[in-house]
Amino acid sequence: MGKNIPVGLNWTSGTSGPGKPGTFSALPLGFQPDPAAVSGSTLFDTAVGRCGIAWGAQGVLAVQLPETNDAGTRRRLLRGLVSVPPVQTRQALPEFVQGAIEGVVALLRGEPRDLREIVLDMQRIPPFHQRVYELARTIDPGKTMTYGEVAQALSLPGASRAVGQALGSNPFVIVVPCHRVLAAQGQAGGFSAPGGTRTKLRLLTIERAFSQPPEPGDSFSLF
Repeated sequence: MGKNIPVGLNWTSGTSGPGKPGTFSALPLGFQPDPAAVSGSTLFDTAVGRCGIAWGAQGVLAVQLPETNDAGTRRRLLRGLVSVPPVQTRQALPEFVQGAIEGVVALLRGEPRDLREIVLDMQRIPPFHQRVYELARTIDPGKTMTYGEVAQALSLPGASRAVGQALGSNPFVIVVPCHRVLAAQGQAGGFSAPGGTRTKLRLLTIERAFSQPPEPGDSFSLF
């Protein structure tokens, strides 16, 4: 399991943890920007195919699951980003990027990694989306919540649709584990990554979130 670094939870109530109202900062507590870590992007092999990652001096900017080809993966990875050139050699990657890649690779081959040590640059992310993403990062591998439960944990009952929309635009797939957030009554719900619901269920299978893989659209029994 990865080391649990506080990821920008700055609660106005003086308490911390899921379900407590508060204000989230964009960067992890105590994180020091790395001026030497110029922006870049790269693809890397995992058990589910070639994923992508983009970064800047403040942390990881985006993580992408495989598309049908490398060009498609790069294109989707870099949506909304500017001046993020490709980096071809592993030796040229900043240390925090190498660590992020190693964590994602380990999780996708079945290791119970929470990836909370990965620093995310959320400066371009709307404040409500930041809150949803930070809450989602508290869900351990093999566990799930519903959209309604996330909304309730944010003290915003009735905001389950807004939670779903925020997770649907998640640029940090896997690191912000939107696949661990389900619809009500045991339904998988949507998933904006390539492959849709089938990919979501495959990720949950890798993380052993249920005893038998269900078919997309079916209800399934959680452990």
